[in-house]
Amino acid sequence: MDQPAWKYHSTTSYDRSKMGGHFLDWENQPDLFKTYANRELLEMPKEIPLPKEDLFTLYDHPSAKETPKATMDLADLSRILLLTYTLTSQARHSNGTFYYRSAASAGALYPTEIYVASEGMLDLTPGLYHFSIARHGLTRLRNGCLSSVVESAIIGTETLPSPLSFFLTAIFFRSAWKYRARAYRYHLLDTGHVLENLILSLKAGGFPFEIRFDFDDRQINYMLGLDETSEVALAAIQVGVPLSNIEQPGRDVFQDLPEVVKSASRVASRETDYPEIRAIHMAGYIPTPPETTSPDMLKTLGLEPKTWESIPLESCPGETTPYPGAVFRRRSRRNFIGEPMPLSVFHSILNVLCAKEPVTQTSYDHSLCLGFLTGQIESLDSGLYLLDREGGAIGLVRPGNFLDQMSHACLDQGWLAGAALHFLFITDMEVLDRTWGARGYRYAMMMAGRMGERLYLAASSLGLGCCGIGAFYDREVVELLNLSSGSRVLYVVAVGPVKALRGKGS
Repeated sequence: MDQPAWKYHSTTSYDRSKMGGHFLDWENQPDLFKTYANRELLEMPKEIPLPKEDLFTLYDHPSAKETPKATMDLADLSRILLLTYTLTSQARHSNGTFYYRSAASAGALYPTEIYVASEGMLDLTPGLYHFSIARHGLTRLRNGCLSSVVESAIIGTETLPSPLSFFLTAIFFRSAWKYRARAYRYHLLDTGHVLENLILSLKAGGFPFEIRFDFDDRQINYMLGLDETSEVALAAIQVGVPLSNIEQPGRDVFQDLPEVVKSASRVASRETDYPEIRAIHMAGYIPTPPETTSPDMLKTLGLEPKTWESIPLESCPGETTPYPGAVFRRRSRRNFIGEPMPLSVFHSILNVLCAKEPVTQTSYDHSLCLGFLTGQIESLDSGLYLLDREGGAIGLVRPGNFLDQMSHACLDQGWLAGAALHFLFITDMEVLDRTWGARGYRYAMMMAGRMGERLYLAASSLGLGCCGIGAFYDREVVELLNLSSGSRVLYVVAVGPVKALRGKGS
């Protein structure tokens, strides 16, 4: 049986004995802001009212508010994008100013781009737009109604009638410049980070939506005007809300876009091609229906808790930063101080991870399992635990403090040992390939990115440090956790008290 996910993940695994030297080509550094030559940009309003919800209250509701908003206008769209992906801080370097963003990104390389297909919005001409994070504006790429094109490209269950759709893409070379063939892992994780922010912003605005991972890649990439050798679509969200203008265009406009649009996908003068990235992505080009029912992957990892303990549904203790502030203040903070985390704070974080999923067309959330290593949680034994997200429970697999050993397996990054705990995002590669084929790798990695962003935002709201780790010696992590032969850790996220809040971070 072909096992594309297993093959890619194994090929790109780090081995302590085989790590060669790699030097960054600073003369060929990728451009982190996508622009289109000779295309007018519509700047959106930024001085707009923001929601006042608490982050933890927002996660108590799996989808939009009980009374969905009836219409959407340009101010609403601006607010959604501002809360999804915006510039949050800057740092001066020898070659200029570097801008950090609200969504986490490996190496601060930000491969993710956002596109919007809209029709019938009173103050926005129907068409396809690219979102410019640098100027908080929209560049129109196509004119006219594209809803029937979008609906025909979505694969699976009946689609939500949707006059507004968001598409998230990844530009390969931005991450591959540093991480080479392993970069596809970060393309997916980083897309998951941005996707989680987008989901939250739609929930806060009261807009019904559905997440779409299964679509005809080639048709969507063509519609977005992408150079598929450099940039590809990875996720979509359809928003089912009547827009302001009931006068809809009579037909879709779908034709070749000029080469200048496609060339915008290329972000460096010399872009190295990594066949491993092309192979795993192309292997999942056409989604394959699951051959079996969604697996209970908690039972295939080789980790068996002796007992399970329910997570209390506690209110978040103390003062927290409201949801918008948590997004804008999100940083990778790693100056952990080794102090215990209160048990009530820990439970609040777990409840965010266990929040019910919004509507999707695929049971993709079953492609991933969560565990954690504890070392500094008040009134909780140190050890390796599994998290049952659906059951709202934790199970102790093995007692002991493994944080120092995990930091050693994570490229000897000693600061990790000072965190209160390490969250682990795990999948069974054999089950993944058998159930969903190559597309399953996208599900698992983007789901890991989404959950990682939840941790970042929860930590930001609580004044804690948080830092995601995608670089580790894969086999050493498997041996430390004693995982089954087919299981692998995809992502590690450290959380805990830190010295002070700082302005910089990925």
